[in-house]
Amino acid sequence: MLLWPGAGSDAEHPGLRAVEAGVAPLRVARRDFPYRREGRRAPDRAPKLMAAVRAEVDELCRRWGTGPEHLVLGGRSMGGRICSMVAAGADGEGPLPVAGLVLMSYPLHPPGRPDRLRTEHLPQLRVPVLFISGDRDTFGTPGELAEAQALIPGPVRSVTLAGKGHDLKRSDDAVVAAIKDWLRPPG
Repeated sequence: MLLWPGAGSDAEHPGLRAVEAGVAPLRVARRDFPYRREGRRAPDRAPKLMAAVRAEVDELCRRWGTGPEHLVLGGRSMGGRICSMVAAGADGEGPLPVAGLVLMSYPLHPPGRPDRLRTEHLPQLRVPVLFISGDRDTFGTPGELAEAQALIPGPVRSVTLAGKGHDLKRSDDAVVAAIKDWLRPPG
């Protein structure tokens, strides 16, 4: 599993660390985008972020001796969104055939701007996707997310955490439980 943080955080985010610990012994890598590694706070544009995800997937697969089809990508907010764009081929490189996507607090639109949906790439997602969101997330209501998820032709599971906002504060156990359940083979 390869996880990326949201725009205002880094790979040491407690929620990402909790996922890593919670899904053990599954191998997990947490990575920062280049702007964070360079000490900047403002995220780069999507093409540079997507290139960073592709490069890290290549490096991680080489290091772990596997292919992307055995790797689950994801992250919090912007990190998950960028991973979903790469999996859909929104970078023009063709869809990345990953095992699945874990999207925590997917930023469907900027807060208070439901007219600016970030859904263009969703119809190209053909991999299993897990959405984990709070029912008070200002980046997308449960109803708005359900409409967006209906655009995805691949299998989708959605977990909505009651009383939680975009930060999913104090819900690490529920997030980890949802991911572990989703990763569990059927049967």
